[in-house]
Amino acid sequence: MTSHLLPGLAANPALPAELLDRLIGRAASDPELADALGERTDLGPARAAAVAAHDEHAAIRLAHAGLLTAADADVDPTDRPSVALALLDEGAGPPAWARLLAAHPDRRTREALTSRPGLPLDVLDTLAADPEIGVVAELALWTSEPSVAARLAAHPHAEVRRGAAANEMTPPSALAALITGEGLAPARSCLVCDREEIPFTHDPYCPRTDCELLGGAACAGGHESTVHDTLRQAARNPATPVAAAASLAGHPSMLIRWALAERTDLPQELYARLAVDPVPAVRSEVAGNPAIGEPLIRSLAAGGADGVAADLARNPRVPLDVLAHLAGVTRIGPVLLPRIATASPAELAGAAASADARVRRLVGERRDLAPELRDALAADPDASVARAVAPHPGLSEESLRAMVARHGARVLARVAANPDAPPALLEDLARHDPPVRRALREIARNPRATAAALLPCLADERARPLAARHPALAPAVLVGLLADADPEVAGAAAANPALPLDVMVALLAEGPGVEGRSGV
Repeated sequence: MTSHLLPGLAANPALPAELLDRLIGRAASDPELADALGERTDLGPARAAAVAAHDEHAAIRLAHAGLLTAADADVDPTDRPSVALALLDEGAGPPAWARLLAAHPDRRTREALTSRPGLPLDVLDTLAADPEIGVVAELALWTSEPSVAARLAAHPHAEVRRGAAANEMTPPSALAALITGEGLAPARSCLVCDREEIPFTHDPYCPRTDCELLGGAACAGGHESTVHDTLRQAARNPATPVAAAASLAGHPSMLIRWALAERTDLPQELYARLAVDPVPAVRSEVAGNPAIGEPLIRSLAAGGADGVAADLARNPRVPLDVLAHLAGVTRIGPVLLPRIATASPAELAGAAASADARVRRLVGERRDLAPELRDALAADPDASVARAVAPHPGLSEESLRAMVARHGARVLARVAANPDAPPALLEDLARHDPPVRRALREIARNPRATAAALLPCLADERARPLAARHPALAPAVLVGLLADADPEVAGAAAANPALPLDVMVALLAEGPGVEGRSGV
């Protein structure tokens, strides 16, 4: 039987309309098939509504993709609240739905409603007065109405205040009060003292299946863990006034100092103070912060703080001479660094002329280099430099073949990833002895790969499903893969647009024996 292949067939972009309609008809009894159909972007209103009627998850996906509207789908928000919430999230549901969901008996539905945009004021008021503190706390976190956020920042429950502390729409004065306490009455309760006799500290490995307290949650009468989390959220909130946030620089909690180090509006002297924090995570956060000035960057690079070289290298404001130094003292992976991404042509040329291959390699990660600079890096005697630039568009077949001849297996995978790699070159790379598995995976992804190049890819476990989905795969081989023992491979073959029409029809007929027409 071939019913297990139908989800793959449902994803096939070459599926004729008649077969698509037949699949939609079967989706009512096959949730996996309905889910696959929900991923299509070409259904149209009528088909999208039909798929949505069959499956909740598919309906939610279609709503978030903008392919389903309240007018298309017959949605009762009380019966299918998740679908109604998805449509409200995309601005495709009427305000009346929000009013119905604000009174929904399921607390989780009301909590989810709080994050939907554009809620009417009366709905916000209803949610703010909800008997479940979890709903009110979620509203404090998500509301885009400053007046509501300000009111909830002064709520008597500490959990609600914690939500308001993380909300960027909370007014600055209210955020400052959450840090300083000025003009703010102490909270009267928290989730811990709501449920347990205090003093109480929650076991991180609590065996109770019905317990919703976070590990380490604690209250000795001052709602300590919740107040701590409130300060941490306010410290990182960009709407919190700088002066109020800066007052936390000496806080004994490293989590609060770490959150403070994320901010991009602190005075340079405060960054300098945090840069010598005893906790490595705080120092690393400062080093990667784009708001720190050049003097501090140079001080850190020279050893003013330990263990931050990799973070400094990823700072978009690091001077190129400092970056060149860092490239020699820390390992930087095959990634385009922010400072290299914004470098001028002159700066790139200077870095590409460096005597240090580790610096030249950084330039090679750009994909918009001037042709002469690109070609020079491709001819670099250092394999790491050539490997970095190998996927660059525009490299000639001659350059790519010279690179392979010079550096061998070390550059094969990156050459195979080049979007302009000629089909003949990909065939040669696929036949390399011994096989380079990473290269086979890149060949299987490359749109220019031929049937001859894809055939060796089928021998690699990870390249096999990629090759099975490639439209250049030979039809006889493709049909044989429908019987593959790996469901991922068989599904990929069913989704391949090169699958013959008669095979699609046979798969939909659930007839036995289709898979055996050929084999690999």
